[in-house]
Amino acid sequence: MLSHSPGIHHVTAIATDPQRNADFYLQVLGLRMVKKTVNFDAPETYHLYYGDEAGDPGTILTFFPWPDAPPGRRGTGQATTTSFSVPEGALGWWKQRLEELDVAVQQVQTRSGEDALSLHDPDGLLIELVAHPEADPRPPWAQGPIPTEHAIRGLHSVTLTESGYENTAGLLTETLGFRLVEESADRFRFATGPGGSGAFVDLICHPEAQRGLVSAGTVHHVAWRTPNDDDQADWREELLGRGLDVTPIMDRQYFHSIYFREPGGVLLELATDPPGFDIDEPLLELGRALKLPPWLEPQREAIEQALPPLQVPEAAHRSTPT
Repeated sequence: MLSHSPGIHHVTAIATDPQRNADFYLQVLGLRMVKKTVNFDAPETYHLYYGDEAGDPGTILTFFPWPDAPPGRRGTGQATTTSFSVPEGALGWWKQRLEELDVAVQQVQTRSGEDALSLHDPDGLLIELVAHPEADPRPPWAQGPIPTEHAIRGLHSVTLTESGYENTAGLLTETLGFRLVEESADRFRFATGPGGSGAFVDLICHPEAQRGLVSAGTVHHVAWRTPNDDDQADWREELLGRGLDVTPIMDRQYFHSIYFREPGGVLLELATDPPGFDIDEPLLELGRALKLPPWLEPQREAIEQALPPLQVPEAAHRSTPT
């Protein structure tokens, strides 16, 4: 019997300037650089991973920074909002911090019993910080620039915008094991596993909206967790049996992946929790060096020459107070 996913594994988006991207997520939002590697399918560009101390599933936002990528367009067939969990009462502090750093923010909005503060990263990616009354037990990255009482705990939810929601909702509930937990006007919230932060996906039905264009400042794909390789293989057979086009299982070094598109067009992934980000460097040194999978190591010199410079602040690596 297939086990339902416990929640989001990671979200991957597209950026342009890797240094600007790293400065924002490390210094402004206070995440940890947990892996500096390359896009295994296009090793001339970085693949940057940000998350908590260990890069635990459910805390990870990753980027392909293509310097020449044109701006994308948010619209239907896309994951349009990536939301992070912060403690209840933290949004006033965050609003003041972001405004002091000249990051434009919207007024705090309340929905689903949660307060949300919206902002855009330097490439225009829409981010929300969500504070909610239920405590999020996940520990923050304590050695970054954000006080722990306000710091990000991990991913809270993703929002998919669709021209019609029924087929996507059917896939979520009838195949992937989600359940509808809230409905309001054109917004539908689904939960998986135990629910709570990191286990929500919101569907917005906007039939009048323009089709989205995936490029800089937009989400490339959303990955959901699966506990192990056997479970993932079962999922692949299940999805194929439902008539979906599913990739072969791909070795991403830190997890194994399969990819498929939901009926509205959003690219989804099922990623294994193991083996984790400390498979090729110790926990204390995550994100320090450019790491390549074994099959790309023979090309290291050429890859390093093709990549733009990227400096990661020493503070982004600390695992113990200094």
